[in-house]
Amino acid sequence: MTSAIDHWHALLRDEHAGGLCAEITAEQRSRRLRFGDRVLCPFLRPFFLTAADEARVTRVVEMLWTLGERVALAAVQQPAMLADLALSEEEIRLARIDPGYATASTAARADAFILPDSLQFAEYNAESPAGPAYSQGLAELFGGLPLMARFRKRFGARLYTPVHAILDALLASYREWGGTASPPQIAIVDWREVPTYTEFELLRDAFNARGVPTIICDPRDLSFAGGRPGSLSADGLRIDLVYRRVLINDIVARPDDCRALVDAYASRAVCVANTLRCKIPHKKAFFAVLTDGRYAELFSPEEREMIRRHVPWTVLVEERHVAARDGTAVDLVPYLRANRERLVVKPNDEYGGTGVTLGWESSESEWDDAIGRALAERQRGWVAQERIQVRREPFPVCEGGGVLLRDMLVDFAPYVFRGRVAGFLTRLSATGLANVTSGGGQVAAFAINELKV
Repeated sequence: MTSAIDHWHALLRDEHAGGLCAEITAEQRSRRLRFGDRVLCPFLRPFFLTAADEARVTRVVEMLWTLGERVALAAVQQPAMLADLALSEEEIRLARIDPGYATASTAARADAFILPDSLQFAEYNAESPAGPAYSQGLAELFGGLPLMARFRKRFGARLYTPVHAILDALLASYREWGGTASPPQIAIVDWREVPTYTEFELLRDAFNARGVPTIICDPRDLSFAGGRPGSLSADGLRIDLVYRRVLINDIVARPDDCRALVDAYASRAVCVANTLRCKIPHKKAFFAVLTDGRYAELFSPEEREMIRRHVPWTVLVEERHVAARDGTAVDLVPYLRANRERLVVKPNDEYGGTGVTLGWESSESEWDDAIGRALAERQRGWVAQERIQVRREPFPVCEGGGVLLRDMLVDFAPYVFRGRVAGFLTRLSATGLANVTSGGGQVAAFAINELKV
């Protein structure tokens, strides 16, 4: 791995770096690789993944997806588990609607840090993970650079195609639901003003190119005539399959705007992926269920070992006694206060790093305030989670008309579609939080192997 990074950086020294920055920025704009008006990638190197890393990541991520599906099914039938996951009453009502097929999360993403001997999960996005088209688009951009052609003389470099995989997964869920249209009419559904709208355009164009008619529509554009399959429509066009990118939080907050979508889903008039049950494993407290000994019987010995090695100890913040990672009974709130350097507090259901407090980057008073807020907002749900190891690597960054080599935190997030790893969202940050929403950047990921020359 080090030799591949060093080789790329050596080749980069022969480039006119400022010109390459301008070229890559312009290409991102022309290819719609933007989050709002900001291009995704200010970096001049992809992330490299060895074959051995790819294999071990695939095994544990696919197992995590399996556990998410199992917990989603179990929790619907167990009020105590739903309480431990801190779902709201409305989220529980939506989760209990039978979607007409078993797969809760057609598309998911495991946000993690890959280390030499481990993969440390930070959280699990089981609801509506963004970025597969952006990830593939960046890989295609970097894969076509003359610099990559020179790199490939020494290293094989394979890009991932999650766009193809997500379409295959959506069609498989449609068939599982009982859909018979061939091909079905797909609608990518989210608010028209979201900053990821350009990704919907990329997905729409790719799906249409494969012969699957696809439109983009706002939930407010939907009409539901009632009852029968095919009675959900947008601008008079019937819809067979909804690729739901609108978040359940928004469905709960804006019920009138989303009524046609929810009514059609409840009537089984349309296949919706992901289902509204995906909120169960999407909650940060999903990891609390995985690491809570009370639920150990849900998992096999192999799965419990995977949890022990890769999932951080997590607990809902409230006044109670719990079992720490080593099994010791502790009074939770004093334990949290005494172990600030080892813990993080985060909302049970937010994205973009909103509300996250890293104990090791906080003062004692800031940490006490975070705990106090979590206790005061118990109904909303907050979790405490043990600190995990992170990965840092040097990356060349376009900055001020030139290029600087910076040490960056690498957030490595495998996509898993219907139980199969299909690519990676790789985000970089100079701070402890790595996501595009909070100002981080994204790079392409390539699987590499050194060639015999």
